[in-house]
Amino acid sequence: MTKVAVTGQVLLWAIERSGLNIRDLRGKFPKIVEWTDGADSPTLRQLESLAKVTRTPLGFFFLEKPPVDRLPIPHFRTTEDQGQGGPSPDLLESVQVMQQRQAWLREYLINLGQDKLEFVRSEEVGSNPSSVAQQLRKILGFDEHWAAVQATWSDALRSLREAMERSGIVVVVNGVVGNNTHRKLSVSEFRGFVLVDDYAPLVFVNGSDGKAAQMFTLAHELAHVVFGSSAAFDLRQMQPSSNRTEKACNAVAAEFLVPESLLRSIWPSVRDSSAPFQELAREFKVSAIVAARRALDLRLVDRARFLDFYQDYLNQEFRATSRRGEGGDFYLSQNLKIGRRFALAVVQATKEGKLLYHDAYHLTGLFGNTFERFSDALIRERTNG
Repeated sequence: MTKVAVTGQVLLWAIERSGLNIRDLRGKFPKIVEWTDGADSPTLRQLESLAKVTRTPLGFFFLEKPPVDRLPIPHFRTTEDQGQGGPSPDLLESVQVMQQRQAWLREYLINLGQDKLEFVRSEEVGSNPSSVAQQLRKILGFDEHWAAVQATWSDALRSLREAMERSGIVVVVNGVVGNNTHRKLSVSEFRGFVLVDDYAPLVFVNGSDGKAAQMFTLAHELAHVVFGSSAAFDLRQMQPSSNRTEKACNAVAAEFLVPESLLRSIWPSVRDSSAPFQELAREFKVSAIVAARRALDLRLVDRARFLDFYQDYLNQEFRATSRRGEGGDFYLSQNLKIGRRFALAVVQATKEGKLLYHDAYHLTGLFGNTFERFSDALIRERTNG
């Protein structure tokens, strides 16, 4: 069979980029060492198989030198000197798929005659965090005590997500690339990203992250929308990078979830408790981890105490998540992975003949009967709601 000339440099780049190594690949590709050394070359079929395993576009293997992977949006890391290379294929693909969905939705909404969303890019980064947080509540139809009426902080998380979608923001929560459970998204690489647009702003929360941290990520992304700044971020210990906008988004998110004036008035009554953060969590209907982070930011506790609590909390949540397993309601799961606002637009356009089913399948990642089942459930929910 005809062999394909591929440079060892490009092969090694593809392997390293995928997070694999030559040892991982020798079982499936016995001559991988010879390929990288230039002593032999793969056939086209072998190269196609390698492209799939390493999640590398096939065309890249025909380049003389490795391409430079760049995210189309800034990627802010809490720790700048981690020695990280380019973005992972999983992050790149997730951003690119969301951009495709956003581009379609933007055009669809414009054709329907929808006006621009006035709150997008409506605030300055240097504005007072308290006033910006108040503006966020106004956009969502919340007051300062919006979470107190919720039974639990998880209910508050759902309420926040739903209010963001009602305001016109597409909210996606997914812990894997599309529906591929073998490609889990790394929380250490990113907790979320936001794609700002005047018609269809989109926020993406890494669903591999603990539920406790997702509330803060959502609020952080919401601040990005009003500041008009697209970005990906990791928010280690809910701490932003040194970037000015990232710091502003964190300050606004913290004030939005746990107003400083209210926290300071309550702190004296809980600080000597055996579980002060849990008491604050019950009061504000946020997770205990968000309450602890806010107490640290306001210097009510020191960093060592916060980090001890943070790690213990994440360990407990991981054990609880492991016991629950990965099951769950298919409809609810896809609503999160696709984004309810986006899904409704796709289903409506398809039913009205404005979008081919073939295109709807690729936009949603759902095909045939699976798409029909999801569409029917979505329509029933909208009708009953």
